[in-house]
Amino acid sequence: QVQLVESGGGLVQPGGSLRLSCAASGIIFSFFILGWYRQAPGKKRELVATITSGGNPNYADSVKGRFTISRDNAKTMVSLQMNSLKPEDTAVYYCNAKLGPSELWGQGTQVTVSS
Repeated sequence: QVQLVESGGGLVQPGGSLRLSCAASGIIFSFFILGWYRQAPGKKRELVATITSGGNPNYADSVKGRFTISRDNAKTMVSLQMNSLKPEDTAVYYCNAKLGPSELWGQGTQVTVSS
């Protein structure tokens, strides 16, 4: 079965950390560009970070220096380490896998940053 399943969301105070994970199945994982996107209430889904098949990361300006994306091809997992979280990071976070015209999305995991 082809799917992406996220985990690791939750409630955290400003300045805190969370680690999101996404487990993939049913795809040739190492070939795919992997990414994390987020969507806050009333806003469009936006890119957070991507990582190429070769392991090169790319980040939105709003998360540079705070978030780190990584991939483990052996475990078919992609992770997002989020540090120094801010209230404006509150959103549903989605895992994404893309290869040419093929694109997969996870179901999303809620991240809430609030005191």
